[in-house]
Amino acid sequence: MTGWLSAVALITTIKKLWRGQKGSARSAIKKSSSATHIPRDKHAISRKQISQPALKVLYRLKDAGYDAYLVGGGVRDLLLGREPKDFDIATNAKPEEVKQLFRNALLIGRRFKLVHVRFYQDIIEVATFRRDNDSVTTKETGLLVNDNQYGTIDDDVWRRDFTVNALYYNIADFSVVDYTNGIQDLAAGLIKIIGEPSVRYREDPVRMLRAIRFAAKLGFRLDEPTHQPFSELKPLLFQVSSARLFDESMKLFLGGFAEDTFAHLHQYDFIDVLLPELNILLNDAELHQELHLFLKIVLRNTDSRIREDKPVTPTFLFAAFLWYPLVNAVQRFEADGLKPFLAYQQAHADVIKAQVKALAIPRRCTTGVQEIWSLQWQMAKRQGRRAFRVIEHPRFRAAYDFLLIRAQVDPSCQVLADWWTAFIAADAEGREDLVTKMAKRSGTKTKTRKQKSHER
Repeated sequence: MTGWLSAVALITTIKKLWRGQKGSARSAIKKSSSATHIPRDKHAISRKQISQPALKVLYRLKDAGYDAYLVGGGVRDLLLGREPKDFDIATNAKPEEVKQLFRNALLIGRRFKLVHVRFYQDIIEVATFRRDNDSVTTKETGLLVNDNQYGTIDDDVWRRDFTVNALYYNIADFSVVDYTNGIQDLAAGLIKIIGEPSVRYREDPVRMLRAIRFAAKLGFRLDEPTHQPFSELKPLLFQVSSARLFDESMKLFLGGFAEDTFAHLHQYDFIDVLLPELNILLNDAELHQELHLFLKIVLRNTDSRIREDKPVTPTFLFAAFLWYPLVNAVQRFEADGLKPFLAYQQAHADVIKAQVKALAIPRRCTTGVQEIWSLQWQMAKRQGRRAFRVIEHPRFRAAYDFLLIRAQVDPSCQVLADWWTAFIAADAEGREDLVTKMAKRSGTKTKTRKQKSHER
């Protein structure tokens, strides 16, 4: 309730500030040395909402004579009445100077060093103000390379990506500093890139995916000049390393807003960058309704589990994203004359190989994907002692949940799903009975454990 009231108060305050500002919002945010300083009594951020480790870092920097600001998503989320995932700090202290203040600090990074200050399970990231280098080089691929240097807060703000992420909370006077009209964009529910969009995307193409992620996460709209270059500059994403794209995909799909994120990615035609095999089937007329319903259920369940603080893994998600490409490939190989098992082996290898070219999915993850898929076929073969062996598999629970989702979109899977639900719930005798009854219906002779025991 408190967070909701804070958010309402914020929106009221923002609208007053917005009406008080001269001029209208610009399509491209240009550099300016002037900033709006919002005093403590005009915004909703309280120190009570900031973690103790972050406050310790802020105050120690301030007491040592340095500027210290809470910055980025933490400020944005506090202004929106949300609980921040983490707190980042910006300062004019050099990394080595920050490290001298904290025994629990670690320098990281090569081209530009950051400081991680560790407090048990919390890590506070501290970055020195940066500015762009005056010399910018252009690669043959069209990417821009701009090595940054240390600067001031007036320089630092223009290196940030979106206006709503470029707000600074000053621990010295508890004000919020806004150079880019980020406050009014928060009120308008708008994701707007700082600077000339095409230039910023050429500097870092992943900013296009970040724009989509923030729009989905916050429920905001993308500013038209911000999304207008997407189609032209999307090819730059194919030059980004598959390892970095995998990391970004984890933020896109495991942040609690996977359903909306996928919809945005599909709307702006980015699915082929991350999931090329799935993208081929998304517009298949025969599969369209079933495939989209399947993905909707998987993504909605993922979001629900995250909100309930339940574990989620990329293994299950990629098993789902690639399930229909796998089935499609199996059918194609069987049509070419391969036996079912060989068709599955070949299909699995081809689908995974194509996917890891786009995203550097770790081997432990692709192994788990293969196990979930393999168990879908194994669960259909319940004769003899197979059901008892399958239920002991480490991936059985994930495979069973996967089967339940399949049954929601494919009625032919419902009988199998119901049988396994009953088998899981039954005691030892009940499981023997289920296997025996199934064997009679299929005409297969199955010996129970008791019968095998008597024979010995």
